[in-house]
Amino acid sequence: MSDPTERREAVRRNAQSHFTHTERRDELVRQEIEKERAAVDAKTAKLKALRLAKEASERAEGERLAAEREKSGAAATKTTRRKRTRTAEPAKARAKTG
Repeated sequence: MSDPTERREAVRRNAQSHFTHTERRDELVRQEIEKERAAVDAKTAKLKALRLAKEASERAEGERLAAEREKSGAAATKTTRRKRTRTAEPAKARAKTG
């Protein structure tokens, strides 16, 4: 039979090997998550820049149109609300009141 210390050392080496592999795998997963996070952050920054540029362009266009309206003396367009029409009562409500 083999020496108990040899068996103990073999078990320890085996456990250490599994632990090392797990640590490497965990590190690779962390690196992959960090890459994905960086990609999402870059995408978000790009989209934010595009949105801000679009809003600035729309604001400038609105100001230009307002200036043209003032120059021509036309009244500013007024947004009006549509009048809501009543819909027919549901069948349950009619049954209770009728």
